[in-house]
Amino acid sequence: MLDMLVVRERSAGELVAAFPELTQPAVSRHLRVLREAGLVEVRTQAQRRIYTLRADRLSEVDTWLEQYRQYWARHLDAIETHLRGIDDDR
Repeated sequence: MLDMLVVRERSAGELVAAFPELTQPAVSRHLRVLREAGLVEVRTQAQRRIYTLRADRLSEVDTWLEQYRQYWARHLDAIETHLRGIDDDR
């Protein structure tokens, strides 16, 4: 859904149609979670609900994820060093 919204705003109906494997209530639940997380905004236009990505909030998510990127980089480096040691023993 976020991939679609990064291109342009979408109506709820467009988002439902884009995910035929999901029911309308399931898509609505996903949109509610995104809205509550502040990642999307919704406005009413006549009978339609239009969803827009809040890109500024994605930068906050990116900042939060940075600590985990650093964690995994350190741990993956340690695994790589360990595996090289195993190869050297052969």
